Amino acid sequence: MLWIWIAAVSVLTWAVTAYDKYRARKGRWRIPEARLLTLALIGGSPGLIAGMLLCRHKTSKLSFRIAAGAIVVLHIGLLAWYMFR
Repeated sequence: MLWIWIAAVSVLTWAVTAYDKYRARKGRWRIPEARLLTLALIGGSPGLIAGMLLCRHKTSKLSFRIAAGAIVVLHIGLLAWYMFR
């Protein structure tokens, strides 16, 4: 069940990241960074990283990269704990 959640939230997070990049290119309102990071925090970190790499989105903003990286490290730690407990 956990893997289904991670996959679903990751797809959603990637889609929201790609949509935000589209909106940025058009000069329209943007999705708040806090919303992107919240989606990553609840399980969508693979989708956020994919969106950052594939769409080249938010890669130049150091604070966002650090926050996204911290979430990935947290998720890896939680996943390791879950698998080896």
